[in-house]
Amino acid sequence: MAERPIPGSHASPRRWGRGQLPEISDPYQLRGKIPEPALCPQCGAIFQAGRWKWPEARIDAEKMLCQACRRINDNYPAGIVTLSGAFLGPHKDEILNLVRHQEQTEKSYHPMNRIINVEQSANRIVINTTDIHLPRRIGEACERAFKGRLKVSYDEGAYFVRVDWHRDSAHLGAN
Repeated sequence: MAERPIPGSHASPRRWGRGQLPEISDPYQLRGKIPEPALCPQCGAIFQAGRWKWPEARIDAEKMLCQACRRINDNYPAGIVTLSGAFLGPHKDEILNLVRHQEQTEKSYHPMNRIINVEQSANRIVINTTDIHLPRRIGEACERAFKGRLKVSYDEGAYFVRVDWHRDSAHLGAN
């Protein structure tokens, strides 16, 4: 078995993470050769030079639904973020702004990393995503900005992550 390059080394231009492990398979990852260029008719992302990206200009290409749009259509998340606690109520708008900002930043570089939906109740927000990287990013951003407790759980052998962020105290500075 070939060794994987050490993370951060320049042995490979590809960044290694859980999604590249051979035992972790994403059922929405497209198999086989994708025609280039291919255009997702739903979101407008284009597959070119081996990856999905946002087009710089309008081009004619073969139409093909990207894996993020397929997950959105099927409502089949690869990641779930649960934000909870008494702190959430009075700071809900601020937290949701942070969540949307994280999505916009991630999505600008990685079109397949998106929020599927956001479900809200009094002391709980559940965010479903199309990938395993955005949930961790959202959880870490909440922890940096608002403290609280963060737990990240990857499903063994599957392309799925659950991120839980919780903060009881409604007062900034306390947990």
